[in-house]
Amino acid sequence: QVQLVESGGGLVQAGDSLRLSCAASGRTFGVRAMGWFRQAPGNEREFVSAIRWNLGRTSYADSVKGRFTISGDNAKNTVYLQMNSLKPEDTAVYYCAAASAGWAPTDFDSWGQGTQVTVSS
Repeated sequence: QVQLVESGGGLVQAGDSLRLSCAASGRTFGVRAMGWFRQAPGNEREFVSAIRWNLGRTSYADSVKGRFTISGDNAKNTVYLQMNSLKPEDTAVYYCAAASAGWAPTDFDSWGQGTQVTVSS
């Protein structure tokens, strides 16, 4: 079992930046990728970004490309999401996730509790 704890959410204005952090603990030796998803009220949870540890590769949803940057420290089992040029439509609960095999959005099987990000116009 992998435990994930997010931090860094908050209320900001459009155009501002936020940095989310996620720390993994527990059975982290099997984690192959970590990522971020988000869920806005009335919407399904959607993929935001992921990082594959052994390949050093990252992926992003089209809606955040060029604005969000994922990074992390494999040795510390920590992943970050730097969010710049935030828009009101980025408002959502952001969830950290971990995958033990693969890194497609459907591969993620461990989830944090989520952190609220609210962007006012």
